[in-house]
Amino acid sequence: MTQFLQPSISLRSLRKGLQFSSSSSFHRSGSFRFRSFSCRMSADSANRSQSITLPCQHEQPVQILAAPGLSDSDLRNAVDSSLFKQWLMNLQGESGILAQGAMSLKRVLIQGVDMFGSRIGFLKFQADIYDKQTGKKVPGIVFARGPAVAVLILLSCEGETYAVLTEQVRVPVGKLMLELPAGMLDDDKGDFVGTAVREVEEEIGIRLKLEDMVDLTGFLDPSTGCRVFPSPGGCDEGIGLFLYRGSASKETIAELQGKETGLRDHGELIKVHVVPYEKLWRVTADAKALMAIGLYEMAKKEGLLPSLKQC
Repeated sequence: MTQFLQPSISLRSLRKGLQFSSSSSFHRSGSFRFRSFSCRMSADSANRSQSITLPCQHEQPVQILAAPGLSDSDLRNAVDSSLFKQWLMNLQGESGILAQGAMSLKRVLIQGVDMFGSRIGFLKFQADIYDKQTGKKVPGIVFARGPAVAVLILLSCEGETYAVLTEQVRVPVGKLMLELPAGMLDDDKGDFVGTAVREVEEEIGIRLKLEDMVDLTGFLDPSTGCRVFPSPGGCDEGIGLFLYRGSASKETIAELQGKETGLRDHGELIKVHVVPYEKLWRVTADAKALMAIGLYEMAKKEGLLPSLKQC
């Protein structure tokens, strides 16, 4: 069985090879033609806009507007961000809203931009998409944050299996939450498994081997995109769920229990918790953990999990 702990390496060295490029995947696809940026300023700065032309509705340009209070640079950054471009690609994909021609996108109002350093972390906008048959607008408020990963870590110790959780301050729900180690992708290269390994190191303080990770969402039907979407009614976040199985001594379990970790300079105040796996589904309200349990149990039932490596 795979041994669990390895010496932690520098997070800075891990990140040196990660460079964010907001436009690389977009330009490779060649999916959209952007008209030149047009800034038509009125006295109240309310009419700033630009337009884009989508291949699926090339005769009907889409107007992109800035909400009051949004700066010109925020508007440009939003339209050029990988979050917005990925959303446009999703609309026109095989199962996309616009793919069959029954609906049309007429306008997008960019309402908010939150920067994470030099890149956009969160993007808030409202899309006016209409059903052509009824002429009615469908709900279209979007909070875009992009893809993320989470890891279900299971440790075998003297005949019992334990799961590793993190306790974190979650301001949006006003609570401390017990969760799987998780995080957002830092770039648009789609390195889900690499991000999963990095997040475990940041939040738990250990390093896992890439080859020991099992993509639980990879067992889903390809039509799903092999990701889970916790809140598709308002958020674009698609999560890749991974499994790590290993062994640990009682001493290791004791060392992990209550360990304080996280990137303190980023405001991450994390405490590690180790709980018996059989109790995991009852001690956490984390949707990532509950979805991972379901995928793990079904994959195990159907014999899809790879064999554990022996020591």
